[in-house]
Amino acid sequence: MLSHRGVLTGSSYVSMFFLGVGTAVIGAASGSIGLTPYQTGILISAQNVGFILSVLVSGSLADSFDKARLMSAGSLLLAVSFFLYYLWPAYALNLVIMIFIGAGIGTYEGVADAMLLGIHEKRQGLHISINHFFVTFGALGITLYLISLSMDWRRSMVQSAAVVMALAVLFLFSRAGRGTGEYRPFSQRMRFLRTQGVLALFLLLATFGVGIELGLTGFLPGFLRSLRGYDLVPSNIGLVLFLGGIAAGRLLLGFLTGRVSLLLMIQWLFAAAAVCSSVLFFAVLPPALTAAALVLSGAGVSSLLPLLITLTGTIYRGMSGTAMGIVKLSVPVGGIVVPFVVSLVSRWASFELALGIFPLLAALGFLVLAVGGSRIQARIGARPSAAA
Repeated sequence: MLSHRGVLTGSSYVSMFFLGVGTAVIGAASGSIGLTPYQTGILISAQNVGFILSVLVSGSLADSFDKARLMSAGSLLLAVSFFLYYLWPAYALNLVIMIFIGAGIGTYEGVADAMLLGIHEKRQGLHISINHFFVTFGALGITLYLISLSMDWRRSMVQSAAVVMALAVLFLFSRAGRGTGEYRPFSQRMRFLRTQGVLALFLLLATFGVGIELGLTGFLPGFLRSLRGYDLVPSNIGLVLFLGGIAAGRLLLGFLTGRVSLLLMIQWLFAAAAVCSSVLFFAVLPPALTAAALVLSGAGVSSLLPLLITLTGTIYRGMSGTAMGIVKLSVPVGGIVVPFVVSLVSRWASFELALGIFPLLAALGFLVLAVGGSRIQARIGARPSAAA
């Protein structure tokens, strides 16, 4: 049986790459499939339904079952779903398949970080940050790959399915262990976690961070075109710069974990996101400074979710999968609610005013940590078993 943690770590990175593929393929392939905006939106919602159910279930199972076996099951589900996606043209059938794609990537999200936390005694923050770097890399990679294939998206899906199926086999013959502390029944874990105000705070902060990241990803090209006068290609290059800032930030800040307080890093990332996005949206900048503001805005939001996940796993080590699964509910919640609010404000007021929601959320995140930071710091040293 394989047990080398380097193999499991590398396999986790590859898995998260295909998580990024799964989240981006709806938009990347929608034009080639012929989907309307309404159909695309329903597919995204269906994926989030599968994700929400899966991330909670898989996260809790990671505290009581071998994590590599769970990753194998998620890989198998995702590989089959990738292969079947629009193999037949019926929209209703593919809506169901998209729910299973959401369940597959939800399993990766629910288990992979908990697995890294369990197999690495040191620098867990670095590995989790790199893990989430590969999510961004996967989303960017599938978009560029489809362009290189002249949008032959079915070919890319079959190839992705083959690689993910290989991951399923690799994980099947691996062992990663269950839990990182003493085992408790799921009902007992949930009773305890429901009493944790710090965990609710982390969920709120993660929702802010994810909402800013995904919202900016969706609205930046439109901002650059409609409010700054850039053409289609330069506005898309702006999005690439923003995503590049996210990727670079996750790598750089990952190497700083263990050397700088995670709580302090999160607080100042919120501050950086607030300042950089304010400058980007409300100052008229020349192209070079606009490019810099895009990269720095990406870096500001880059590690908010990975660092909050790491901090959650550190505090709730004996039930890390369940606790991190709860925080990861911020991905669908923030990804849906924040862009929806921005859309409403842009419709009833103005697009420029709506964009102010992003620096406002970042400033709120900074203030929440400034007020509640001492409470969180006191909780970091406490053990769940002692508090339960």
